[in-house]
Amino acid sequence: MARSGASAASRVFLAFLGAVLVITAVLVALLAWQAQATERAEAEALTLAVAQTIAEMPAVAEAVASGTDAAATASLQPIAEAIMDETPIDFVTIMNTDGIRLTHRDPTEIGKPYLGTIEEGLEGRSLTEEAVGTLGPSLRSVVPVVSDGEVVALVSAGITLGSVGTGVWGQIPFVIAIAIALAAIGIMAAWLARRLTRRIAGDLPASAVRDAVSSYESVRTLGEALRAQTHEHGNRMHTAVALIELGRSDEAVELLTETSRVSQDLVDRVLARDGDPTVAALLLGKASQAKERGIEWIVDVDPMAPRSVLGPVDAVSVVGNLIDNAIDAAAAGPEPRWVRVRIARAGADLSVTVTDSGRGVDPGLRERIFEHGFSTKPAGAAGRGVGLALVRDVVAAAGGTVSLAAAPPTAFSVVLPAVGVAGAPTVTRGAS
Repeated sequence: MARSGASAASRVFLAFLGAVLVITAVLVALLAWQAQATERAEAEALTLAVAQTIAEMPAVAEAVASGTDAAATASLQPIAEAIMDETPIDFVTIMNTDGIRLTHRDPTEIGKPYLGTIEEGLEGRSLTEEAVGTLGPSLRSVVPVVSDGEVVALVSAGITLGSVGTGVWGQIPFVIAIAIALAAIGIMAAWLARRLTRRIAGDLPASAVRDAVSSYESVRTLGEALRAQTHEHGNRMHTAVALIELGRSDEAVELLTETSRVSQDLVDRVLARDGDPTVAALLLGKASQAKERGIEWIVDVDPMAPRSVLGPVDAVSVVGNLIDNAIDAAAAGPEPRWVRVRIARAGADLSVTVTDSGRGVDPGLRERIFEHGFSTKPAGAAGRGVGLALVRDVVAAAGGTVSLAAAPPTAFSVVLPAVGVAGAPTVTRGAS
């Protein structure tokens, strides 16, 4: 028989590969951002250190106090040019307290007003800012020149943003190397995951693997239900035998008759709608399981409800997992504890709703409960993280929907396409 669709191994490989590419892209973006932030911080620290060093040079204060601005420029411009030649600083501007430039990288700009903030400097404080000057956008620090306790001049040292960007580009090869390494590791991990999945699932399509999981879950939940039913019948039989030994045979017969009547009533109501006998067996077994845990078991079957398109295995898997979760939630919740299963018609479709008296689903988890591997239960047999994800996948594959009620009590509803319609609505309640 020909297989359709990509194999499970191929899907695992593509999922891993996609995750790796996304993670790599995010890490590269973070590394680039960090490199830019680091380069900017280093540029700010450098401009402040250079400006402070110049401001503390005795020659600067002496030149400003010696006479005219022209004389100060003659003394200070060579100093500024030497610093610009020997450091990564793009410009050194020394100005008087009126903000008039005494030095500049472009000599034609000397004597013109400084473009930037100087108020804090005039008050004796240093500042670092980003501003636009004659050389374009730049990071610059302004430091006051203090003589005899008074601000006599200001020093501005700056680096253009273009120079800062050049430093970032210098780190691009490192970032690319990291990206290539991460991608290589991720691709290797994806290949290993694909190989491991292929060893387990061969070349089966993902739908076949899902069917296998559904089969396992179906057998598991049906097995638990039948175990509980067998245990309950065993207890009743022991009780009946004891009554007979005590000579109270009428009470023994009544006990066994009542047990048979309740069980047959539930089976008849499910099968009256041309229902799946395996679902009937599941509901009967889950009634015993609920009783074991002190939970009232309510089944509401609408004979007009059509039969769904799901096969017996998927039907038991979907309904069984919803009931298992409801029983666990009810058992962990406050009294009175109950679980209600309603099978009804929804237009031309079949609706299955499982409601419980538990504490409900945390609002922060409502979007995650259908994720593969997510579970609010502890790890181990009781905390598989498979049930609701499997329910969603099986129902979606059949063209149906699954939803969680917005308001309490907790109610999971599954709507499935139907293949037929039956009789008139009735409600039954199983003793517990």
